[in-house]
Parts: sequence; structure tokens; C-alpha cells
Amino acid sequence: MKLILSRVEKSCLWVTFLPFLVLSVFLNLALAVWPPGARAQVSNFENAAGEISGTVLLDADRRPAVQVEVRLRSRAAGIFRSVLTDLDGHFNVQDLPRGTYDIVVSEEGYEAVETSTNLNGSSSNLVVYLKSKLGSIPKRNFAVSVRELKIPEKARTEFDKGLDRAKKNDPAGGIDHFQKAVQVFPKYFEAYYNMGAADMRLGRYEDAMKAFQTSIDLSGGQYALPQFGYGYLLCLQGKAGEAEKIIRRGLELDDVSPEGFVILSEALTQLHRLDEAEKSAQEALLRDQKYPGVYLALADVAEKKGDDRAEVQALDSYLKLQPNSPASELARKLRDAAAQRLANSPPQNSASSKEQ
Repeated sequence: MKLILSRVEKSCLWVTFLPFLVLSVFLNLALAVWPPGARAQVSNFENAAGEISGTVLLDADRRPAVQVEVRLRSRAAGIFRSVLTDLDGHFNVQDLPRGTYDIVVSEEGYEAVETSTNLNGSSSNLVVYLKSKLGSIPKRNFAVSVRELKIPEKARTEFDKGLDRAKKNDPAGGIDHFQKAVQVFPKYFEAYYNMGAADMRLGRYEDAMKAFQTSIDLSGGQYALPQFGYGYLLCLQGKAGEAEKIIRRGLELDDVSPEGFVILSEALTQLHRLDEAEKSAQEALLRDQKYPGVYLALADVAEKKGDDRAEVQALDSYLKLQPNSPASELARKLRDAAAQRLANSPPQNSASSKEQ
């Protein structure tokens, strides 16, 4: 008998890994989905040699460029990674194999910077300067050069306190600070997004949907993370068709990080479009081979296809990355159940061998 997860079990495990970092990786998915194959990709990061890090500064005044996208691509291995700079303008990408990497740093209103670095040892460090485009006005209303300056210090302080409470596994405490932040700065759509993420962790899905919708409205639909969150909540409601539409809108804004593709895979799995779901998960895998949710998504597809071997391999990959997460115990149960089914199944070539 297969071990079946209820939608509630999946959602509770899933939101355990919701990070509360604004404009950062949305969902470090835990057990909303279960992974197939990723074996070739797994071998790549096992041979990882080091990390690439650096700082992005605004050329005019040497201020840190906050939440700016940095994309890395390996010339030899074809590995693609995308990260956002932190509040100090720093970025760091770990577990990279040796080789030459092309790097692109881009932000609305600034000239894109293209450079490369050769990772031969354990680390490589860069400093990149962004030059303003004369006469150019950033299209996104959250561009660091314009919007960051509009956020009152009191609102920013409350927002940072909310992030800190959320990181310390206190989502309710985080919400209190996010609410104070929006009282000071009502258009603080990042705070509304994080409120929604906290509400999800508390199981308050209606409140989460309202917060995500508010974040979407305030950003003019130009902020991907609440669209991913709203789409996943629609999946929990069994509205995968609606979820697919909003998730794809989010991917039009952000198609370089893995989370949107993983959530899309969940929606497509619910719609029984399993080949598309697997392809979406593989797209996520290309963007980050160490993103746990990718393997859970792939395992979910494998389970629906009845591919026990692929399900075992995917869950093994997940458990290697997350051996002690809150979701690991359930992942092991699912993995053991699939392994038992595989052990009890007749060899695929038994019939052909008898004929010979």
C-alpha cells in the first residue's frame, strides 16, 4: 500500500521551509512535492570545488547595491545560478565546480555589467560597480535607487525586526513588526508578502491570500514572490488551473531562480500533466542543483507515474541535502515505502528472459 499524504500534511511540511527574506529565494520547499531523476545533476555538485562571492556597489557614491540580480553561468558545466545581493551589496554562491564562469549583474536604470572569473581554488571574490544610465528612470517601482530611499527608517527598522523574528521561528512576532512597518509605509509590499508567508506558517491561509494579493496590488503586479505564494495556496485549494496562470505570470518576472518552477510543477502535477511537471522541475534543477524542493517536486511526479525507482532516487537526493529538517522523517517514510514497492516488484526483464 502506498503511503499517501493529505493536502494538509503536505502544506504544513511545505511552509516549514518558508524563508522570510524579502526579494530573496521564496520557498525552500519541503514536502509539498516528491522528486524523479536528478542523478546526473547530483553528481555535478558532489564534485563542487568552491564559491564565488563579491560586492556590488553603485559607481556614483559607492553605496551598496541592494537586492540586485547576479547571474552566473559555467562555460564548461553549463551550471546556471542566480542570486540577489544582500543589504550590504554582497552575494555568495557556494558549491561550484572548478572552471570559468560568466557573470552578469543587472538592475533597472543601470548599465548591465558583464565579467568573468576563473574558479581554480576554493573561492573567488569580485567587486562590481554599477553605472547609472543617464536620463533613465527605473521601470520597477522597487528599484533600489528610487524606492529604497522612499522607505522611512522607522518602517525599515520594523521590517528588519519582522525578518529577524521570522528567522527565529516566531512568525506571529514577525507579523506584528510587519504590520507596524506598513502602518508607517502603507505601500511596503515586501512587508505584506512576508506577512503572507508568516500566515502560511501559522496555517492562516485566508489571511495569507489577502496579504499576498495586497502585495501584488501594491507592486503593480511586478513582484514575483507573492504571485508564487498565491499560486501555491490555490494549489492547496485544488484550483491548479488558476494557480498555473498566476505562477506563470510570476515566472515572467523571475525565471532565473528555482522556486517558481517548483511551484508550477506542483500545479501541473495536480492537473495530471506529468511530463510538463517534470520538465518544470528540471528547469528548477538547472537553476539550483542544491534546492531541496526540486527533488520533492520530481519525486511527486515519479510517484504519480508509478516510477518507484525514480522516487527513491529523488528522495535520497532530498535527504542528502536535508537530513535533519522537520520534513525529513516523513520523507524517509515515503522513500522507504517506495523502496519496499520496488523490492517487491518483479524484474522488468523477467518475461523477456523466459522467452529467450
